[in-house]
Amino acid sequence: MKLIWKLSHLKWRAFGFLLVGLIFSGCSSPSNDILFSDNPQPPSALTGTGTTPTSATAGGDLTAARFHVGDTVTVSFSGTADTIPDHVEPIKEDGTITLPYISAVRAVGRTAGELQNDIHNLYVPKYYVRLTITVSSPQRVFYVGGEVKQPGRQLYLGETTVTKAIQSAGDFTDFANQSKVWLTRSNGERIKVNCSKAMKDPTLDPPVYPGDQIQVPRRIF
Repeated sequence: MKLIWKLSHLKWRAFGFLLVGLIFSGCSSPSNDILFSDNPQPPSALTGTGTTPTSATAGGDLTAARFHVGDTVTVSFSGTADTIPDHVEPIKEDGTITLPYISAVRAVGRTAGELQNDIHNLYVPKYYVRLTITVSSPQRVFYVGGEVKQPGRQLYLGETTVTKAIQSAGDFTDFANQSKVWLTRSNGERIKVNCSKAMKDPTLDPPVYPGDQIQVPRRIF
């Protein structure tokens, strides 16, 4: 009888230890449990599918002057044993220039530095082991005339709009008709701009490109 009692006692003690172990193991959480982590990670770090942050300089200086249709681009080649003549070409309506061997290269929307890199990568190492590319363009300007304080040619330094272009020309005179300003594109397109409204609503302020002309008429009393 004593033997039976001892075996029963040991059985219940073992069951008690097992029960306690189950209770504590159920209450604990793995340290890498995402839902209950004390130091949660952003989705990109957890899944590898998040959006990679974009550096402000990844695509070049956002304020740098970018090429537009009609701009003349000069591509110079150096660093090779052969002499390669400069390639001079206005950007075509489809936004490209055409170079030997590599054919069409998109130039619209690119800075000089970006276009240099694009052309270099198309030539090297497929056609040349070493090659230095230099992209340049004649000084790019736009024109502001009429009732502004400093009419004439203005240097195109980067992205700008009609109201900003007028400010670069010294702003309106006291006699300017600010509600009927004409923007004439280099391709002949004419756009009437109400600058009084455009200064309050940027969506009404069209961009100005190299070669464009802005004419501010005189107000009729």
